[in-house]
Amino acid sequence: MSSAAEQEAVQEPGTAAGRQAVPGPPSAVWPGAPTPLGARFRVGPDGVAGTNFALWSGGSEAVELCLFDEDGTERRLALTELTHEIRHGFVPGVRPGQRYGYRVHGRWDPWTGARWNPAKLLLDPYARAVDGSFTLPPEVYGHVRDWPQQHVADTVRDERDSARHVPKGVVVHDDDDWAEDRRPKTPWADSVIYELHVRGFTKLHPGIPEELRGTYAGLAHPAAVGHLQRLGVTAVELLPVHQFAHEDHLLRRGLRNYWGYNSIGYFAPHAGYSASGTAGQQVGEFKRMVRALHDAGIEVILDVVYNHTAEAGELGPMLSLRGIDNRGYYRLQSDARRYADYTGCGNTLHVVQPQVLRLITDSLRYWVTEMGVDGFRFDLAAALARSMHDVDMLSPFLAVIAQDPVLRRVKLIAEPWDVGNGGYQVGAFPPLWTEWNDRYRDAVRDFWRGALPDVRDLGYRLTGSSDLYAWGGRRPYASVNFVTAHDGFTLRDLVSYEQKHNEANGEGNRDGTSDNRAWNCGAEGESEDPGINALRRRQLRNLLTTLLLSTGVPMLVAGDEMGRTQGGNNNAYCQDNEIGWLDWSLLEQPGWRALTELTARVLRLRHTHPVLRRRAFFSGLPQAADGLRDLAWFTAGGTEMTEADWYAPAAAVGLYLSGRDIPGRDARGEPITDDSFLTVLHAGHRPAGFRLPGPPWAHSYEMVLDTSREDQAAAPGTVHPGDGTLALPARSVQLLRVTK
Repeated sequence: MSSAAEQEAVQEPGTAAGRQAVPGPPSAVWPGAPTPLGARFRVGPDGVAGTNFALWSGGSEAVELCLFDEDGTERRLALTELTHEIRHGFVPGVRPGQRYGYRVHGRWDPWTGARWNPAKLLLDPYARAVDGSFTLPPEVYGHVRDWPQQHVADTVRDERDSARHVPKGVVVHDDDDWAEDRRPKTPWADSVIYELHVRGFTKLHPGIPEELRGTYAGLAHPAAVGHLQRLGVTAVELLPVHQFAHEDHLLRRGLRNYWGYNSIGYFAPHAGYSASGTAGQQVGEFKRMVRALHDAGIEVILDVVYNHTAEAGELGPMLSLRGIDNRGYYRLQSDARRYADYTGCGNTLHVVQPQVLRLITDSLRYWVTEMGVDGFRFDLAAALARSMHDVDMLSPFLAVIAQDPVLRRVKLIAEPWDVGNGGYQVGAFPPLWTEWNDRYRDAVRDFWRGALPDVRDLGYRLTGSSDLYAWGGRRPYASVNFVTAHDGFTLRDLVSYEQKHNEANGEGNRDGTSDNRAWNCGAEGESEDPGINALRRRQLRNLLTTLLLSTGVPMLVAGDEMGRTQGGNNNAYCQDNEIGWLDWSLLEQPGWRALTELTARVLRLRHTHPVLRRRAFFSGLPQAADGLRDLAWFTAGGTEMTEADWYAPAAAVGLYLSGRDIPGRDARGEPITDDSFLTVLHAGHRPAGFRLPGPPWAHSYEMVLDTSREDQAAAPGTVHPGDGTLALPARSVQLLRVTK
């Protein structure tokens, strides 16, 4: 409960009262406290309400707090108190909604990595909200950007003031009570992740009021939440929602950073996704979105970018960390003018430095405890696991996460690579972590386009990738299985294009990968040929069904379930338009609506049957004396696969999962039993026969799914005898349930 003095001081953010600075020239800055870092509104000595400001700036000589009135008038207050390299002070009368920034004084000596420049207004790394947009005129660069000799331009300090060109931090009052919130706490084995972009998912949704489209409030709207519930996903993985900036090369081409992998504020919800305002209202709006999703049983996972910032390399802008303590925050090369770049974005945060590690872990804990999120997907996580140079699975970052009482209990997903030497670390992250499994993506794509030389890799990928994750107590759900992600083709484009078509990005089609592992079904791009279009829809059903029936945690990309296309653009990071947004009108077309219905149907099967979402790896052995092996593989001839079969190409394979032989017990200690299933995958271009395994595997089978059919309602119910031959349509998945 807030005190009377604190309640009186709080004004609604965004009102004139909430945005005003200290009334009258402040006579003093009280000492305040060095913790917590950032700007915290509270009641100070003698019951006086105000805000405590604290900023770590290791090697600086002085720090000025800059407060901004509604009209842009700036007032500078020196933070003279210094505790353990933290400058701090309490300013009476500063209320929620106050805009602020810092100016940091120190040496300008780029040859040693020192780049202090008090002419540049800097964003507080701990700012809870950001007001204003990042533009990149010359004034926001710490060096003279247009210096005639560009090879030394970064060494010449720019004395022009940047304050009117950069956003400001906003003081936020943290008064939310999460006592009524109920986190879904979905077990990993039961999870289904849906990767989406807050703006792109909601921007064109006809059921969301226009003023809420593209915002956190739009995602919280029943029309958006209802679609997620009907699909049956258990978690949304949001593309970056930390405050981010747009790169100069995009702004010069009239484009914007759409995906948001260019963070500059690790505590602030991106203001551009707020429908209610940017003077602190974005914080409350984000929290209400989380609550709405939790009420629907859906967890919220954030895609976070702690490996680099929007300040780029030595020729990048000075927005925050570079001007606070360049050497303290970033990895520098032996030539300290240059930045170590393991990210491909110009800089890399120096995570082994205590203050950087603190920034990251404070941010993570804040999003869990105060913003309500349920987990994180770490972009280029290998960069965070580097010690001085090499990736180290005993690195300080991973060690801190493993022992942190808050963070070790949330969902942790690694993108297990970066662009540096030795950066590919799929399968190497320690227990507690799950990983994006790109080897699953590649194997499944190659199988369905007929490019696998043999089926060894496919066997591992469909059953949890035990070759990668069966160590250290890890489980099959350590593998986040995906066929598509935000980066690359959409699922529809994967079966419609073989070459990237990124011309709209303005980079001469040089950006984006050329290794798409795609098959266009006979024509590049959209086609009027009914046969090609029918084949493409069948391939979509095959890919989706394979993904959702595989052991591990499936990840869908928003819109793949309804045939979303980006016109062959496999790197739509700068397409904040119809290319990047989800087209909800597709649901009005019967073919795409049927694909959505199939996705929901397979997810219902997955939810109903524990044999499809195992918590332990397969052993290939019976779990009881009278049981069958928990997993068996069959050739098209009905025989169990031999070692030689694994090393040979095959268009059709059968995967038998025994529901009588599931290891583990339920919450009451009872054995877990289920139906048994046979999944037959046939990637061949001609129909074929498949001899169904007879006793002891089954006396008969009932057809549950047949992806050769547009209308799945006609598929279930057909019974096939064991030892009989199943007619396999070309390029199809058949799921059969053992009936007796």
